[in-house]
Amino acid sequence: MPQKNLFTIDIHTHILPKDIPNFKEKFGYGGFISLDHHKPCCAKMVMDDKFFREVDDNCWSAEKRMEESDEQGVHVQVLSTVPVMFSYWAEPKDTLEVAVFLNDHIADIVKRFPNRFAGLGTVPMQNAELAIQELKRCKEIGLKGIQIGTHVNNKNLNEAEFFPIFQACEELDMCVFVHPWDMMAKEHMDKYWLPWLVGMPAESSRAICSFIFGGVFERLPQLRVAFAHGGGSFPSTIGRVSHGFEVRPDLCAVDNKKHPRDYIGKFFIDSLVHDPKMLEYIVDVMGADKIALGTDYPFPLGELQPGQLINSMPWEDAQKEQLLSKSALDWLGMKKEDFV
Repeated sequence: MPQKNLFTIDIHTHILPKDIPNFKEKFGYGGFISLDHHKPCCAKMVMDDKFFREVDDNCWSAEKRMEESDEQGVHVQVLSTVPVMFSYWAEPKDTLEVAVFLNDHIADIVKRFPNRFAGLGTVPMQNAELAIQELKRCKEIGLKGIQIGTHVNNKNLNEAEFFPIFQACEELDMCVFVHPWDMMAKEHMDKYWLPWLVGMPAESSRAICSFIFGGVFERLPQLRVAFAHGGGSFPSTIGRVSHGFEVRPDLCAVDNKKHPRDYIGKFFIDSLVHDPKMLEYIVDVMGADKIALGTDYPFPLGELQPGQLINSMPWEDAQKEQLLSKSALDWLGMKKEDFV
């Protein structure tokens, strides 16, 4: 249990509906996830009859999540889908249908338990018109933002076709959570879980650098973006990124002339770094007001005791509270009173 009962919000948790339609049968082609409830309180995530991952009932049961959150000292979870559900590779109209199904599920949980959950939607990023259409609907049904992947069909997030989506997020006051998915070079990392251990941190840095160098942050200063897994490898390579910008502006500064360090403090990252020295470092580099508790609940690569790392630090309660809830509230555009 946390040392003190400070108000705690976990911005990085994933959820699935218990029953997922057979989208392969409905759309006429494969690649979609279904759940095989092969035993009580447990299911296999299956893609075209190929095993993907086994999950427990805390992956779909709001009641189980609240029970575990009570035990762990978490007051609020921010819900988002499992990234494999993004389905950016599918026909846009089909991706939209999947998104509507997932978003309605999350919105229903938030509506039933408004003091325990906030929600993020998913949108068909491969089609800006449909994505903005669903983004607007997400706001109407009570979601606070969207979760997106670190790339869209291997296109980086600075591509012009995605800018209207981010612009709409800023205009609608909807936050953005960027999560690794479909990791780069995974075909060369088929052993040792390397796509998750090496590829994921690289994906987050890829996304942050795309936002910076592509001028997205510069053009949309009010856009509230958070990146998963402590910003991946970006915080530890900011020196290299900055040096590259300085010595090869002909390659790095083609779309944005401002120094990468100018954007430190302009975006959020979660606290999921698994190491006290790294947590101390990212607080020093990024600022405590831009770091929010994130655990990747309910998956094993996440922080298994939410908030334990933050609470273990030799900080005053005010700084711990900043990371445990205040940064999250700023990113969500909410107040503590919205949950109590």
